[in-house]
Amino acid sequence: MTQLDCFYSLSSPWAYLGGPQLQDIVRRHGVKLVLKPYDFQLVVPQTGGIPLKTRPEPRKTYHALELARWSDYLGLPLNLVPAHYPQGVADDVNWNKTPGWMVIAAQLQGLDAFPLSHALLRALWAEERKTSDAAVRVAVANEAGYDGAALHALETSAEVQAQYQANSEEAVALGVFGAPTFILNGERFWGQDRLPFVDRALAKLAAAKA
Repeated sequence: MTQLDCFYSLSSPWAYLGGPQLQDIVRRHGVKLVLKPYDFQLVVPQTGGIPLKTRPEPRKTYHALELARWSDYLGLPLNLVPAHYPQGVADDVNWNKTPGWMVIAAQLQGLDAFPLSHALLRALWAEERKTSDAAVRVAVANEAGYDGAALHALETSAEVQAQYQANSEEAVALGVFGAPTFILNGERFWGQDRLPFVDRALAKLAAAKA
């Protein structure tokens, strides 16, 4: 089965906006989607990305404009300044890591982690919920049909932490500098607006195998 990797952070509004389209592409092409949350703050400065908080003001305002455009175009609700997205240095350095650990935990249990991932992103960007809070994550997971408490208990396990580290190291090796970045047979597709190209690439692969 063809594998499509998705490198992203559980704080990415673009990963949230691209979620439904990604799910549709995966379903139509019958590919294996592997979610790879990685340490955005650690990786991106090494690979040439520019975190939002360090960008010049014109780029910050354009970022907000694009989010509003895409939210409207895709029909997905999104708060441009969500209540629980740190606008400066976060008090909790792991604030956007712990939701990723929960997603990894679900995936390592052999579960389809995509609904959980999208629910956590939606909670942050559309529902004004603090996904860095363990109780919120557990509730979101339960609502999405998972055992939230069990997944939370695995977040800091050696296996989950090793996978998170491996994802981050792989992201550096592959030259991932943003989120989401999709990897198909070694080829990078950066951004949810590149999903049509992912779709085309998968269609070409299927045609070549036919």
